[in-house]
Amino acid sequence: MKQFFLMVLALMAFQLNAQEPRREGPREHGKMMHLSAEEMATLQTKKMTLHLDLNDKQQKEIYAINLEQAKARKARMEERKAKREAGTAEKPSQEQRVERMNALLDHKIEMKKKMKTILNEEQFAKWEKAQARMAHKRKEGMKDKRAKHAKKMKKQQ
Repeated sequence: MKQFFLMVLALMAFQLNAQEPRREGPREHGKMMHLSAEEMATLQTKKMTLHLDLNDKQQKEIYAINLEQAKARKARMEERKAKREAGTAEKPSQEQRVERMNALLDHKIEMKKKMKTILNEEQFAKWEKAQARMAHKRKEGMKDKRAKHAKKMKKQQ
């Protein structure tokens, strides 16, 4: 009887761990979504100040760049949210994806030029290393998402 009880308990524990967590509504990208553009820019600038040991002049210049990016990011999030709620969201075509990638790469080139003028050589090298690390993390995260999606699709079949 004791063994039977332990076996049932073990199976229940296994079953509970196998369940996927429930998500309410569309997944939000962290808590940054709820912040204003100014708050996002301030937080990002402070993190960069700690990481790169920025002086006051550098902080002001980088804050301006971060604020510009945060406003653009917030506008894109709102646009996607509106499309999703209106039911007009659709996957981009091949041409749209190429256009987005070109725009993204142009933005990265521009950002690199700006950072090179603001930061000294040591800070710039440290910033580039951090950018590469973040890109690697995003790439690994995408691999994990694809694997989870494939597993989910296989279960549904």
